Parts: sequence; structure tokens; C-alpha cells
Amino acid sequence: MIANHLKLDLIRNIFLKWNGSKADFIQKLPQTASYREYYRISYNGNTVIGVLNEDKKENEAFLSFSKTFEGLNLNVPKVLAIDLDSNVYLLSDLGDATLYSIIHSKKHDYASSPELIELYKRALEQLQKFQIVADKKIDYNYCYPRAKFDRQSILWDLNYFKYDFLKLGRIGFDEQLLENDFHKFSEFVAAVDTNYFLYRDFQSRNIMVKDNDLYFIDYQGGRKGALQYDVAALLYDAKAEIPNPVREKLLNHYLDKLESVYGLSRAEFMKSYYAFVLIRIMQAMGAYGFRGLFEKKVHLIKSIIPATKNLKYLLESGKIDFDIPHLHHVFENLINSNEFKMYQDRDLPNNKLSVTITSFSYKREIPIDLADNGGGYVFDCRGLNNPGRLLDFKLLNGRNTEVINFLKLNSKVDDYMSHIYPLVDSTIETYLKRGFNNLMINFGCTGGQHRSVYCADEMFKYVKNKYDINVFLSHIEQGIKEEVIR
Repeated sequence: MIANHLKLDLIRNIFLKWNGSKADFIQKLPQTASYREYYRISYNGNTVIGVLNEDKKENEAFLSFSKTFEGLNLNVPKVLAIDLDSNVYLLSDLGDATLYSIIHSKKHDYASSPELIELYKRALEQLQKFQIVADKKIDYNYCYPRAKFDRQSILWDLNYFKYDFLKLGRIGFDEQLLENDFHKFSEFVAAVDTNYFLYRDFQSRNIMVKDNDLYFIDYQGGRKGALQYDVAALLYDAKAEIPNPVREKLLNHYLDKLESVYGLSRAEFMKSYYAFVLIRIMQAMGAYGFRGLFEKKVHLIKSIIPATKNLKYLLESGKIDFDIPHLHHVFENLINSNEFKMYQDRDLPNNKLSVTITSFSYKREIPIDLADNGGGYVFDCRGLNNPGRLLDFKLLNGRNTEVINFLKLNSKVDDYMSHIYPLVDSTIETYLKRGFNNLMINFGCTGGQHRSVYCADEMFKYVKNKYDINVFLSHIEQGIKEEVIR
């Protein structure tokens, strides 16, 4: 592992060798779902991107594929300099606009934004060039971790879903019954024609838009595979939230081109398409669990609810008609779970400051700040006397009169809160002056039932009565939510 203080030196050195003079400025870019690190390097009014990735085999795959794609005039970043011994390379800078950022700027309004549909159609047409034209030129010896999306790869993805999403999301399942369905399902999917290039992560965040042209990045996981996978990855990209009628329109556009340009059968494609939709959704959910719930990457956590909606649509529309009964049962549990409701994006009618107040149990974890501000305040209520230790209060919570009276008489809870209010006031008033949008205030105790619930309730009442802002309350262990939107 490269020490943090040496990483910038590696980027500086490769740039100096390439350019012959030092950079004016180097800015580290926000990290995405991978462990690769990206740096924007400014010089003489120009910019390039420096990449540091300690996985050498992944670097070799990316660079080999890039050379092939560039030779076929496919729009990918131009490789400018390589130092594989140091795990760094330079790429042309494609800017910051992605297909997803444009979707987000249009507020996911596909009906009023026909340009989004056209961008998707163009992306699907370019995808076919990667899948079918580039396939004949790629050196598959560089693929990592496998040269083909075969049954082993499929089982890896299914187990990623099981252990990194279902387990972390506390979704119950029978291990043996689920394994039975996984093996049956993987046999079906593995039998599909895999004589094409599978991009592997063909989704809206990996499609750059520059000067009205589309460019494609993050294909280092590519390998031999089926056509259906990448189409599913793009059209069921959770956070893109494509309406189902638009999905059908785009799918038909892809199939029309598949037949008219490449002479391939749409009927054959559709026999297994929704199996690949399911595989892709489960693979993505594995990432939402590991990189989101475990590593706390907020944009992945926020993908859970829309991905769940996609699963619900597939089940209710009858598109998942495979003989996988226990997996169906698991999907139903997932769709009906309350575990992820706290991660629902809020559609606010104003730009006022939003304060989110939670009570939680330290037996679990401190709640994730979905505004990605780092969590705000976390107040530990475990120094207060715990009514939960007394039999009379065990089945009650911090909203019951008996518990409130105990806390007031035996825990000096009001004195405790009197020290917290001025701290919160100071921050809210500063945030209002500076135009900030989000603040999170968390109260934790052992079980998240008594002390933290009372304190969170008191803070909710205090803030909503004092400030003209949006206030949200969530008692995580009780599944209780309240809100005041001004």
C-alpha cells in the first residue's frame, strides 16, 4: 500500500516526465465506488487526469482495452503516459459532466427532456460497437479477474448479493434454499451466448458528455460475456430512475439496431434478458451493501431504494418467471423491509436548511449522514441513568410518561439538554448565514429506546419551534418518523 504522503509525489513525477515542467495545481477528485484515485492536473490553462491504482492487473486490463478502443475510434479517454511500476498513468481530461449528472440536473424528468432519451439512444448504439465490433480485436488475456462472464463469475455476483447486501441489510434467508436457487439460476444464465465484449459497468456515471459527444470510462472489468448484461446495467441503473415506458422504448431502440445493423435476433436476446436484469440488480446491490452500508459511500446507499423499486416492478410485472422460489421469497422480504426506508431521498419544495434528528442504538451504529456532510453532531446519552434496566420500563420507550418522569427525576436529563441547545443554536445560525442546506443531530444510547428517544424528541420540538427550517425526526429502533417542511 502506498503511503498517502507519497501519492501526490507519484502524480507529480509522471506529469513532470510527460510535460517536461511542473504542474500549476493538482486537485484530488472525489472518490467513487472504486479504490482508484483520480487527480486533476492543471498546467498552462490545460488539464489532464492522473490516475493512481494499486491493482496492477486492473491497470493492465484498462490500458490494453483503451489501446484497442482508441484504435477503433471509440470515444474513450486518451492514454498520455504510463508508469506501471508506480501504478500511475495520465489520461485526457473529459470534464465533469456525466450522463447521470445531466439526468440529475433535469430532475429525472424524462418526459420534458427529450435530449435525455437521445443521449441514451446514442449510448446504446455506441455500446453495440464495444460489444460486437471491438470484441474481435480485444486481447482477452488481459481480463481481470476472469476472461469470461461464466458460471463462476455469476456465482460470485450472487454471493456478493447474499453476503454483502442481504446480511448487512438484515434480510433473512435460508442458506441452503438460496444456494439451490443460485445454482439453478446460474446454470440458466451461463448457457447464454457469451461471444461478445461485456463492458461490465455500463451505467450513467461512466458515460461522460463533452462538447455534445459521449465518452466512455471504467471498462477495466470487461471480459467475454452476453449482450444482455450491459443493456440491463444501463437501463436498470438504479439512481437514473428511468420510467418503465422509457426503458421499453430504449430497449426496443437497441433491439432494432441489433437486427438492422448487426443481423442478430431480438427474439433470442429477449429469451434471457430479464435474467440478466436480475443478475445485474443483485450485483449492484452487493456493491450498495459493501461500498454503501459498510464503507459509508452515500451515493451508493441512496441507490438502495430505487433498486428495490426496480425489483418490485419486475416481480409485479411477471418478468421474473424463473423457477427460483426462495429467491422470490427473499425479494419479497427485501421489498417489504423497513430497514432501508431511512435512506429515501427527500423531494423538498424549498431550499431551506434541513435538520435531521435521530435516535439510535450504539449496538448498531451511528446513522449515516445522507447529505454527505460527515454526520454533524453525535450526542452520547449513555451517561444518563438508564430506565431500560428496570423491569417496569423495559417494554416502554422515551415517549412514555413513566419513562420521561424517570429521566427528569433520576437523570438530570433537562440539565444535559440545556448544554446541547446552545451548541446546536450556534451551528444552525451559522449554517443559515452561510446558506448551508443540511445538518444532522444524532442521540445515541445503549438500546435506542429510552434516553436517546426522549432527547431526540426534545431537540425536534426545540428546533421546529425556534427556526423557520425543515426538520426531520427519525427514531431508528422504533421505525418512527416525523417531519416539518416549511
